Amino acid sequence: MIYIDDNHIKVGGIVLPGLIKNFEIKANALIEEQTVEGSNSKPKQAVGYEDCKVNIELVLEDSEKMTKEQKLQQIQNLFKKKNQTVPQIHKLVNEHAAIRGIENVVFKQMDTKEQSKTSEITVTIEFWEYVPVKITTIKKTNVESYTPVFNSNLTDQYSLYLNERGTAPKLNSKMSLTPAIDDTKTATLINKVKLLPY
Repeated sequence: MIYIDDNHIKVGGIVLPGLIKNFEIKANALIEEQTVEGSNSKPKQAVGYEDCKVNIELVLEDSEKMTKEQKLQQIQNLFKKKNQTVPQIHKLVNEHAAIRGIENVVFKQMDTKEQSKTSEITVTIEFWEYVPVKITTIKKTNVESYTPVFNSNLTDQYSLYLNERGTAPKLNSKMSLTPAIDDTKTATLINKVKLLPY
């Protein structure tokens, strides 16, 4: 969590040491330019917004409790802890940022500068707005083709026929007439045969 007020900046429960020199939020719209043959002007189309960038500039000096190097080490540990491989996402709490619609940020960049004539270290921190993207996945099942295993007693020719014979045509309705019973006389004859005693 990051907490920023007029005097302090809190990141991950730790107040950033130093004097806040500058606090800035930048935001840009995404505009695409189209090239049209024979025209000097390029039509523009708005396509969205870039993620906001929050820039903070701090000045570190020696104090009674901490040296400027210890303060710098504290900020460095927030940017990248030992053995950390992925940047952390932080909650940003600040009235200025809330008005701009920024809630979550990533600690994107940290620059430090030390000048020979002064006894201070300038730290420039850049946070990028983090907007999680919802990704929906569709699980696909891998349908393998069914290859029947036949009894080895069958002849090779008959086994080959069974493998290559294809499938029966599908009917739209199970109640539809088939060639076997389309003929009313044939259907009546079949029904009579079924009733004959054996």
